[in-house]
Amino acid sequence: MLKVFSHYLPSHTVQQILFDALLLFVAVLLAVFMQLQTEIIEWRVLVPSAMFFALSMVVLNTAMGLYRSAVRESQRGAVARVVLSVVVSVPVAYGVFSVLPWAEPSNVSVQISVLVLLGFVLVMRGLVNRRQASALFAPRVLIIGTGGEAAAVQQALTHPVQSGMEIVGFYSPEKEGEVCVDSGRLLRGSNLLDVVRRHRVSEIIVAVKERRGGVLPLRELLDCKVAGVRILDLSSFFERVQGQVRIDSLRASWLIYGDGFRQGLARTVVKRFFDIVVAVVLLALALPLMLCTAILILLEDGAPIFYRQERVGLGGRVFKVIKFRSMRRDAEKDGKPRWASSNDDRATRIGRIIRKLRIDELPQLLNVLVGDMSLVGPRPERPFFVDQLAAQIPFYGVRHCVKPGVTGWAQVRYQYGASIDDAVQKLQYDLYYVKNHTLVLDTLVLFETVRVVLTGEGAH
Repeated sequence: MLKVFSHYLPSHTVQQILFDALLLFVAVLLAVFMQLQTEIIEWRVLVPSAMFFALSMVVLNTAMGLYRSAVRESQRGAVARVVLSVVVSVPVAYGVFSVLPWAEPSNVSVQISVLVLLGFVLVMRGLVNRRQASALFAPRVLIIGTGGEAAAVQQALTHPVQSGMEIVGFYSPEKEGEVCVDSGRLLRGSNLLDVVRRHRVSEIIVAVKERRGGVLPLRELLDCKVAGVRILDLSSFFERVQGQVRIDSLRASWLIYGDGFRQGLARTVVKRFFDIVVAVVLLALALPLMLCTAILILLEDGAPIFYRQERVGLGGRVFKVIKFRSMRRDAEKDGKPRWASSNDDRATRIGRIIRKLRIDELPQLLNVLVGDMSLVGPRPERPFFVDQLAAQIPFYGVRHCVKPGVTGWAQVRYQYGASIDDAVQKLQYDLYYVKNHTLVLDTLVLFETVRVVLTGEGAH
């Protein structure tokens, strides 16, 4: 895993991105050279222009989710993802060609050649990502523990996103008797460092929940770290691998002393400026769609068009969120709050459509301009459910140390949630965002939101 602007990227994904960027860079150079063999080529102009073109294309498609592993993705989802990448990339590539200082080499034949190759690269990358990916120089991982935590780590590492990491085996501490993993992969040895050297281990993951009473060989772990082996605990492992902070492996001391959770003035000012600029642009672009939606709501179910509801925001402060009304006017006629679900029978016909396409969320851009919300952050919840969730879920209140968002890391990583268990899963992603949020991660979430909406994925 590589940490880029506080966000982790799988090593095999970085290798794919670099390979595709190099391929496009070389393709542009070859296309120009073959078309203009007898003419003078301005290499000082061509090389940086080709490099910018290649990098801009891979960055765009990374944001659109092309490089996300899709082994367990449906055929429809894979096709939609590749089609979206091609449809977005080709016009953008044509625009990039038009503005770059190519001089004379930027003729029509060169553009067509490179655009065709770009489409081919995108399609092939989409097909390759449906197969098990691997990375060069894949780290060899030893898991300490044999219980449920070790099994959870194994499952996470064998997920397609982490297929580039090789599990060497499991090392059992003397006092841990439960075995929830394959007993044939247990590694024996009187000394942990000897086991690490014998199996050429480069990373150790400590998957032991109980650390007191001599369960862990602390002296041997220190010897391994001094020898250059990376050592991760459960909290750090799940943050790095799955983009979430796991509640079941989290301790208050890790939140207090760990890196992240910085809410400085500079970060707040930059995020606010970003929110205002992007919200204004999105409102201007979405205005015709919002007017059309308002008319359809009026025609089907009458007024009101908007729905205002109390939500909990920054610091636990209550504010009123604005949405297009997607449910019947008597949706909660008994006065009892209910979880919203993906196929809620209270939704109107227009409401089901605008909820599926996330159009009902567009008026929240006004909440962003006012300052109650941010574009990206944990989704705001109703006070009734916040009280319920805070009483049952540890660290739930931590999500309120940043502004709630129109969209969020949890929304693009997890399907629609309508229960306590779903709230726990989403909180784990929210904690990751609160800990690591940067302008880069916000931009990535916005692109991922566009992809989720256009490909019809179930996240909400």
